[in-house]
Amino acid sequence: MADPYISYVPLESMDERMQDEMHRCAREGTPRPESSAVRAHAPNAFWAFADSWKSTFHEGVCDHAIKDLCRVYISRTVKCEFCGNQRSMKASAAGLQEAQYDELLNFESSDKYDDRQKAALAYAQAIAWGEQDLDKLWQRLGEHFSEPELVELGCFIALTFGQQSWIRLLGIDHHQYMAGTDASMAPGFASAEELAETKSRDDYWAKQ
Repeated sequence: MADPYISYVPLESMDERMQDEMHRCAREGTPRPESSAVRAHAPNAFWAFADSWKSTFHEGVCDHAIKDLCRVYISRTVKCEFCGNQRSMKASAAGLQEAQYDELLNFESSDKYDDRQKAALAYAQAIAWGEQDLDKLWQRLGEHFSEPELVELGCFIALTFGQQSWIRLLGIDHHQYMAGTDASMAPGFASAEELAETKSRDDYWAKQ
C-alpha cells in the first residue's frame, strides 16, 4: 500500500490521553485509528474532532442508527472509501442491518428504510448537495424530528461531510496503523487481505 499523503503520527510520540483515544479507536472504531493518527499532527484539531464526534455521533438526542445511515450515505456520495468501509458497532447492536447500507444512494425508492430514516437521508442529501424545495424538506423533517434532533443531526452530517471530503484526499486505508483489530469494519474488510480482495471485485461499491 502507498504511504498516505500526510504521515501517521507514531503512537509513542503522543501523550497518554491521546494514546488512550487511539486505543479506543482501535478497540471500538468509527473512527478507526488511521484518520486519528493523521489528525494527531495538530492536537487541537485531533481533540476538536474527537470531542465533537463523541458528542454528536456516539451521544446525543437523535437515534444513533439514523446517524450511522447518514454517515455512510455521505461516504457513498463523496466516495470516501475509508469511511464507507466502516460500520458503527453501536448501530449494529441497535438492529441496523448490513442490507440497509446497500441502497443508500437510492434511498427514496428503497423499501429498506422507514419514513423517518428516509427523511434523515433527505436531510443529508440536502446538506451535501442542496435542495430546491426547502419548504417541503422542512415540513417533512418536522413530521419526524424535534428541533433539538434536527440541530444535532444537521451538525453531525455537516461534520462528517467535511471530514470525509478531506479524508478521501489523504490516501489512507485500514489495517495500516495499530493493525490487528477488526472493530467496526464492514463485512469483507476485517483484514488487509479481505480488504484487498473485496476492493478488487467488480461489484465493489466504490467502482459503481
